Amino acid sequence: MTKPIIAIIGRPNVGKSTLFNRLSELKKVIVIDEPGATRDRNYTETSWSGKSFILIDTGGFEPDSDETILVQMREQTTLAIEEADRIIFLLDGKEGLTPSDQEIAKRLRKTGKDVFFAVNKIDGPKHEIQAHEFYRLGIERFYTLSAQHGLGVGELMDAVTDRLPSSEDDGAEMDDRIRIAVIGRPNVGKSSLVNKILGYERTIVNPVPGTTRDSIDTPFDLHGKKYLLIDTAGIRRKSRISLRLEKYSVIEVLKAIGRCDVALILIDAEEGVTDQDARIAGLAYERGVLCILVINKWDILEKDDSTLGNYVKEVKNSLKYLDFAPLVFVSALTGQRVLNIFDTIDTAYSQYTRRIPTAELNARVREFIGKKTPPRYKNRPNTFGYVTQPSVKPPTFVFFIREPGAVHFSYQRYLVNQIREAFGFEHTPIRLIFRKKSR
Repeated sequence: MTKPIIAIIGRPNVGKSTLFNRLSELKKVIVIDEPGATRDRNYTETSWSGKSFILIDTGGFEPDSDETILVQMREQTTLAIEEADRIIFLLDGKEGLTPSDQEIAKRLRKTGKDVFFAVNKIDGPKHEIQAHEFYRLGIERFYTLSAQHGLGVGELMDAVTDRLPSSEDDGAEMDDRIRIAVIGRPNVGKSSLVNKILGYERTIVNPVPGTTRDSIDTPFDLHGKKYLLIDTAGIRRKSRISLRLEKYSVIEVLKAIGRCDVALILIDAEEGVTDQDARIAGLAYERGVLCILVINKWDILEKDDSTLGNYVKEVKNSLKYLDFAPLVFVSALTGQRVLNIFDTIDTAYSQYTRRIPTAELNARVREFIGKKTPPRYKNRPNTFGYVTQPSVKPPTFVFFIREPGAVHFSYQRYLVNQIREAFGFEHTPIRLIFRKKSR
């Protein structure tokens, strides 16, 4: 069942993201006292009184501005209005009714959709009188609330969700989706790649680095398989992070990596792997997510018969800890080989979620140890007991051994390589845990 969509719209800095965060279970939207902090549409799944829906936060809607970024934000909000089943039009009770509010209200009436007018920043009964002027919009009912303190939010949401279908388990569809985060330095083509995959401009594409500030989640289906795409803000070098807003963007990328299954690590083909690329890739590797190296702008690179092979060697040499990660060479601008990314994802994800039967696992591990025994500890054999696989994403193996701390890194590497070869784990990270075996 497709979940209903509820969009929050309004002028910049009226409290849309604050309300979004209060209603969502996952606080992942930037909230900062600066107009325009949310530029793109931001999706989350949430529920109210047992009724599930998709909630959209939008950038500020300035109907008459000619400023480029505000024009783009207006286009994003227009798309959100088109997607929505119900709309919360958030107004600023402290600032009062503005000509922009009146123009937005006029446009919303033309949509024919259910619109709920909500006057924010009404922090108590003494402020209620401030909201009376909003009757000039010609509406029968508006709701007063304080998104920051939660006052009046319940009454608004009871009305907004009235007659929505009730579902106790409709979140399973999203849980089944492969969650993909697009990460990389600013301006390497992350938003262009997302737009090409989805087939329409859903996130703002702008040649100015850092124009994507929030993580943008979009569920979609491709060839009968379900995915959730997360477009993330670029991570800047620390020396260049001067604005508070950009500091929040780094946190958003870390959160996105933490909740994805697959990290598409974009690298500029012309620039190659930079130190910053290596740091970003390291974040994904440390969290154990499935890493796919996407070399973007491959179409503009001059090539000969040895270019591809040499390039792969250079990337693998620069990112030695990701020697298992597959490479895909694409052009996000033209769409060249972009869909190949999903063939790679499907292959690697099957490994990322693979479980090995315990009996088979132990039999093969005994073979590995027989070929190369672990170094002795205090002049005694450091004997293994048995091994189990308690989890996937990534495949994790627990070895019970006489002295866990004495297993050298080189021997751990040997075990990882043997497991990869024996069980077909060539494109997934693998975790090994060593525990003291009982007597």
